[in-house]
Amino acid sequence: MVTYALDAGVAVVTIENPPVNALSQAVISSLIEALDRAAVDPAVKAVVLTGSGRNFSAGADITEVEQPSNGLEIGTVNRRCEMLAKPVVAAIHGGAVGGGLELALSCAARVGSPDAQVSLPEVKLGLIPGAGGTQRLPRIIGPDAALDMIVQGKPVDAATAAMLGIFNRIVEGNLLDGAKRFAREIADSGGRPIAARDREDKLAAARADSSAFEAHAMELTKRARARGLDAPLACVEAIRMALNTPFDEALEKERAICIELTRGPQSKAQRHLFFAERAAAKLAGKAGDMRPREIRKAAVIGAGTMGGGIAMSFANAGIPVTILEVNQVALDGGLAVVRNNCDASVRRSSITAEARDQRMALLTGTTRYEDLQEADIIVEAAFEDMAIKKQIFRAIDEIAKPGAILASNTSFLDVDEIAAVTSRPADVLGMHFFSPANVMRLLEIVRGTKTAPDVLATALSFGRRIGKVPVVVGVCHGFVGNRMRAAQFMQLESLLLDGALPEQVDKAYADFGFPMGPFVVYDLAGIDIDWRIRKSLGKTAVIVDALCEAGRFGQKTGKGFYFYEAGSRTPAPDPWVKSLIEDKAHEAGIGRRDVTAKEIVERTIYPMINEGARVLEEGIATRSSDIDVIWAHGYGFPIGKGGPMFWADQVGLSKIVERLEHWFGRTGNPVFRPARLLKDVANSGGALSGLAEVLA
Repeated sequence: MVTYALDAGVAVVTIENPPVNALSQAVISSLIEALDRAAVDPAVKAVVLTGSGRNFSAGADITEVEQPSNGLEIGTVNRRCEMLAKPVVAAIHGGAVGGGLELALSCAARVGSPDAQVSLPEVKLGLIPGAGGTQRLPRIIGPDAALDMIVQGKPVDAATAAMLGIFNRIVEGNLLDGAKRFAREIADSGGRPIAARDREDKLAAARADSSAFEAHAMELTKRARARGLDAPLACVEAIRMALNTPFDEALEKERAICIELTRGPQSKAQRHLFFAERAAAKLAGKAGDMRPREIRKAAVIGAGTMGGGIAMSFANAGIPVTILEVNQVALDGGLAVVRNNCDASVRRSSITAEARDQRMALLTGTTRYEDLQEADIIVEAAFEDMAIKKQIFRAIDEIAKPGAILASNTSFLDVDEIAAVTSRPADVLGMHFFSPANVMRLLEIVRGTKTAPDVLATALSFGRRIGKVPVVVGVCHGFVGNRMRAAQFMQLESLLLDGALPEQVDKAYADFGFPMGPFVVYDLAGIDIDWRIRKSLGKTAVIVDALCEAGRFGQKTGKGFYFYEAGSRTPAPDPWVKSLIEDKAHEAGIGRRDVTAKEIVERTIYPMINEGARVLEEGIATRSSDIDVIWAHGYGFPIGKGGPMFWADQVGLSKIVERLEHWFGRTGNPVFRPARLLKDVANSGGALSGLAEVLA
């Protein structure tokens, strides 16, 4: 777990706990023993602390978060490290994450390799740094910069870490040799850097006037407050203690806050999603053992909103991509939009101008299918029309090289039917990106009946390479996310007819924790999209169809479910829509009544969960946790609730079955009848999340 070696007066203590050098109880115990040994060894004048393999340390072992610690917490070794009479230098390569960085902050000094990254991402697990990070980091880099790192949980590269003061030096060449030289310099100087706990210089300005600190904290937690997330606010509370609470007392309070959050529902939900993402990245059976195919070049068919976004995702990951359009005008327009998006990223300082130019250089436009012959993966992003997609796949089947992966970005069409028009159905699958494709992280990978295992493995690997959260799903109309969304949509219309208004439904969703309510989302995406799909399927939706027939397509036309002032994206309730809803209810013979937020949740989210159970029954999703990942990353389901299936377990499946029967027991629509799986698990007293491994 930990090795100890002596080199010319420097004890080199190395964490060896592959794959990420997690600070398990055994590692912490071994670290304390190594530090105690160095403290009493007269031959040791300094210590270098480092990690083996590719990382310094990824911090606490998350599987041990709720286990009794026997007093051997990361904070224990941190205090031992900080109080050691001999200077300890942390030598950081790869990642120093969470408790790994907290350990490094307790050292007398830190050096890093040029590729190192440091972060305190506990907020993403619904926690705060609980081993001194909220107290030592503000003393080293200042409270405002500490807010940025801790509340947002984003990684910081080596150059930034050095600029902030986290790294004392960046070591080019051999990191360990550089760290040992620096440790000897400190020891030979006769002094040592001031311990982080004793530094006051970075706190003085904020202590004298905390208004800037408080304003920055308010800005950083705006979204968390809107969504009811506890951890970001707790991060601010803990960092504030660096300004007004003695160090040791603050450490105790920090730990108490962390423990309280650990036991709370939000952290449990966010930790569930953490493990769910990792489970979704694993393939069961033969596919899990397959070596992915090599992807060097990509192609995208279609330079519209989706095609351009997909191409940007590839270019952002450093992959050359050729974009095909039907004519030069459409191609030039699509590439111009991509360029404008990249320019906007430069203006926001998200990327540099140099990075923009590098990415744009990876994009090549064409109007000839022959120019796609060298692509290792070709993604079709044309209109949701089966005839058009079949025509495209026949064309790429003729020119694509052997072994190329042919993917459709369809959001609901039958991938098997598309694959059947090619001579290579084993190379065909769905890759459903979410809009905007260069921003949204979710990627539904649709396995066709004949999709080869190594093609599936390649799509998963490639998805992670381009920064997505990939989830494998089966073939059915709408796959997982949109199929469940359809169950929600059916009740949204009924709620409006029964007495609700769009703004009331959207408020109920905002109060639940969604970033936006469903009607705002429809206006944003364009309500004509679903309208055209429904028309192609011969289906109707009385209110939405009437809106579309009136030319109200959402934000892009200035009117949809809401009204939008010219140039504004702020939705305003529209009396015209209220009158339309009332008229349609009257035509249907429905007497409108008061509708509560509780009813809105039960009639729209419970049917989604019910449909999720059917998705599991049919094997369209492998695990219930896969559904949670899809809804958290693709549809804005509150992360503090862990996804619809996890949340259903917390609410109680018996209650959900009872309420479904209450609202829909007399309806003839089978969509709303409790699914067999849901009823069986509820009757057994089990949980959908506990069913995941059985189904997998």
